[in-house]
Amino acid sequence: MKIVVALGGSILLKESSANKFKEYSEILKDLSEKHNLFIVVGGGKPAREYIGIGRDLDCGEAQCDDIGIEVTRLNAKLLTIALGDYAYPKIPNNFHEANEFSAYGRIVVMGGTEPAHSTDAVGAILAEYVHADLLVNLTSVDGMYDKDPNKFDDAQLIKEITADAMLDFLKDKHVEAGTYEFFDTTAIQMIKRSSLKTVIANGFDSKNLIKAINGEDIGTKII
Repeated sequence: MKIVVALGGSILLKESSANKFKEYSEILKDLSEKHNLFIVVGGGKPAREYIGIGRDLDCGEAQCDDIGIEVTRLNAKLLTIALGDYAYPKIPNNFHEANEFSAYGRIVVMGGTEPAHSTDAVGAILAEYVHADLLVNLTSVDGMYDKDPNKFDDAQLIKEITADAMLDFLKDKHVEAGTYEFFDTTAIQMIKRSSLKTVIANGFDSKNLIKAINGEDIGTKII
């Protein structure tokens, strides 16, 4: 399959160490033997910290976005280094380059692309652009809940949901550079218009990526 994986920066950089980079690199190497992989890496805590400094310096939101994008590209570079010869050595600047680099038969790793697009959105747009068979979004929670699981003990995991229902759930949410809503509305719109098969799962357990690709009952499926 042709698969796009959106890998949250909070997953790779929770411990500020190389551990998760190494762990994911081994899994991605194995998966690349059977699948054509594109990885979009988020910014995580370092991006939020740099954006916070930017705001203290009176940066506008577009500038803050640009700062965050640079951090995602650094994270992508680190994952590329961890993957070694399995990865294409250059980080794509845009979707055209990502598609072009994939012709070399290696894993393509990228970060953000332009202001106002989270890496969730980048992953969904890339999946549409390359005609991916599957989009897997690996985040810091088990999937989509009916309410914030960090605040409510009775929060229920939603196993399946339509793109329209997700858009309705997230409407009127305020989003600015460096913040994390459960899922970016631009991403959902891309998923909706292209009927992208999508799974959202907890990325702290790297084996969940394998389960999602194998079609196991995990996380939230957008149908």
